[in-house]
Amino acid sequence: MQAPPSSNDPGPPRRGFLKQFATGVLSAVVGIVPGLAGLLVVFDPVKRKQMGGAGEPLLVARFGSLPADGVPRRFQVFADRVDAWNTYRNIPVGAVYLRRTSDNKITALNASCPHAGCSVGFSSEKGLFLCPCHDSFFLVEGKIATASSPSPRALDALDVEVRNAEEIWVRFRNFQPGHKEQIPVA
Repeated sequence: MQAPPSSNDPGPPRRGFLKQFATGVLSAVVGIVPGLAGLLVVFDPVKRKQMGGAGEPLLVARFGSLPADGVPRRFQVFADRVDAWNTYRNIPVGAVYLRRTSDNKITALNASCPHAGCSVGFSSEKGLFLCPCHDSFFLVEGKIATASSPSPRALDALDVEVRNAEEIWVRFRNFQPGHKEQIPVA
């Protein structure tokens, strides 16, 4: 014969299940908040705007520092760069040749050879840009000077604007060497 059920028997464990479920949900919510905050910190460099980008003109020189003799002058280009969480202020990003003609027009050429990316120099005696790496020669306007030049294109011209009649701003950008067309470096 069986004993009658005791009145102290807790029955099905419903209350225990509800307590465990509520504790699990609360723990998940408490754990998700710091997890999402951590992901935001990790991915912050991805969403942050890059400074000194190719679309922004950069101050390169003063108008008075460029004589109107038509001879190109080399100027270093400085910009701010962001790399992950670090901001580097006013670092060299390249060089340009600026030329002021007798009618006060300014032209800008990237100082990198389009063939292999070497830095070109200007010879005042020859009136040519010279690439020391593979003997590419360019006219003062930036065009290829000789048919035997290994360079696939002329020197890369850049947009120039004069602000306040004294500041020369250049929309600086580098292009991939070795291609016939200008492909911007990202």
